[in-house]
Amino acid sequence: MDATNAADLWDRVVGAQPDPSTWLVAGTGLVALATVVSQTTWRIARNAVTIAHEGGHGLVALLSGRRLNGIRLHSDTSGLTVSRGKPTGLGMILTAAAGYTAPSLIGLAGAWLLAANHITALLWGTTVLLAAMLVMIRNAYGVLTVVTAGAAFFLVSWLTKPDIQAAFAYVVVWFLLLGGVRPPFELQRKRRYGGAHDSDPDQLARLTDVPAVAWLLLFHVVSLCSLIGGGRWLLGL
Repeated sequence: MDATNAADLWDRVVGAQPDPSTWLVAGTGLVALATVVSQTTWRIARNAVTIAHEGGHGLVALLSGRRLNGIRLHSDTSGLTVSRGKPTGLGMILTAAAGYTAPSLIGLAGAWLLAANHITALLWGTTVLLAAMLVMIRNAYGVLTVVTAGAAFFLVSWLTKPDIQAAFAYVVVWFLLLGGVRPPFELQRKRRYGGAHDSDPDQLARLTDVPAVAWLLLFHVVSLCSLIGGGRWLLGL
């Protein structure tokens, strides 16, 4: 690749794309909402939320100085991230708290990029993050899930026209913002009926002596605030 082509490629990644139409923004939001609300589509699409959830655990574990041993993604849309380090302290607390907040916060960051019309940067950046996560996946289903997601982002960013890229990016970001709201409610329902005894809020309660219900409330606040803020950015309000 010569210098001119490299410069063109760089401009394509970091440059701003044209504003999408209001219909595209609203339509992709409705598609994402329908996907989250429908139990049938949610069972499949929830894998994307699990990728973000476990990726959040893994990233924060590394940033807090812990050693990341591996990540597993399961066909029932559950997951497990294993890290080594001090079993207590701020690093462990942040790592445990990162899972349920990650989808919404990633969606919020994506909304900020889309509001600045950096659609290609979002698609390529996500592809790079998924490739990095793939290195730490430790089971076959997890590899299949992450490879499929990464291939989708790469192919859309490389082969499709700007309007298709915009539609794909907006659906993904809307889905993360809306889909990030549902898991805390699902966990709350499980806890009400006596399940999920070793969930993230329970682990955080043991680490901090703050009741699990308070951590669950925090997850609700983060997801709903991210949806409101990200939605305003996407809609240009």
